[in-house]
Amino acid sequence: MSNSVTVQELVDKVRLKVLQGEDYLQRKITTSDISRPALEFAGYFKHYPAVRIQLLGITETSFAKDLTHEQREEYMTKMCMPQTPCFVISTNLPIPKELKKAAEDAKIPILGTHLTSSQILSNMTSYLLERLAPRKSLHGVLVDISGVGVLITGDSGVGKSETALELVRRGHRLIADDRVEVYARDEQTLVGTAPQILKHLMEIRGIGIIDVSTLYGTGAIMPSDQISLIVHLETWTPDVQFDRLGDRGDTQTIQGVIVPKVSVPVKTGRNLAIIIESAAMNYRAETMGYDATETFDRNLNQLIKQNSERDSKNNKGSAN
Repeated sequence: MSNSVTVQELVDKVRLKVLQGEDYLQRKITTSDISRPALEFAGYFKHYPAVRIQLLGITETSFAKDLTHEQREEYMTKMCMPQTPCFVISTNLPIPKELKKAAEDAKIPILGTHLTSSQILSNMTSYLLERLAPRKSLHGVLVDISGVGVLITGDSGVGKSETALELVRRGHRLIADDRVEVYARDEQTLVGTAPQILKHLMEIRGIGIIDVSTLYGTGAIMPSDQISLIVHLETWTPDVQFDRLGDRGDTQTIQGVIVPKVSVPVKTGRNLAIIIESAAMNYRAETMGYDATETFDRNLNQLIKQNSERDSKNNKGSAN
């Protein structure tokens, strides 16, 4: 989990301009919430969210112009708290001179952009939510199979990395091996990435550590991916019943996000890469509205109906 982001990182990733305070860009941003000061310009500071980025747009600066110089000076000085990371001014607006002085005295940077307040608010929030979201480390391998992010889980030694390597050889892409850092982008989207120390690397028993990007090219790797499906590898035993029709609808909840899950028995002679590839393609077909289980049920019901009609005709013929 990343506990903070520097103002410099925000500038680089969201493409902001530094209007003032280049020496103070290492200040920490600890929340993805962004404040648009309104009540503050009316003199209300009882619940001032000082730890947030303070965004000023046309509405805020226009309201401030109607205040007296003394009021602007007082309110903007109060807004420059020690924990305030930075100010952002949208729409290429000029810096109010009172804010310019107060921010310089408090050593708080002022950033600018040509974007509107709504646009830059969305961009900053999206970036900060991703960087500051709580992360959880999972044991598994994350592979992108034709646009479907598949998290392969299972006990140590069951063959996760070897299967992922075969998938890479078949043209799919590796995101993370052994450890996967996951975070919820929103209530329905789970994202996985590799820890910095393990990026592009895989451990294959009997060989050791290999660099996938070096052996198979940069097209064989991805920095992150949405986790759409979990495939759990289980050692096959006669006493365990596995799903044969695909109608169980198993799921697993991670970071509050519900992810579909299938369990695949591992047995000598089974090509796990092809099986997992097929599971990903089947999931993709289901998201597009096609369900093979429903097709099987429909065909089975039709066959039963035909057999019943034939038996009924035969019984009538025998009676005559």
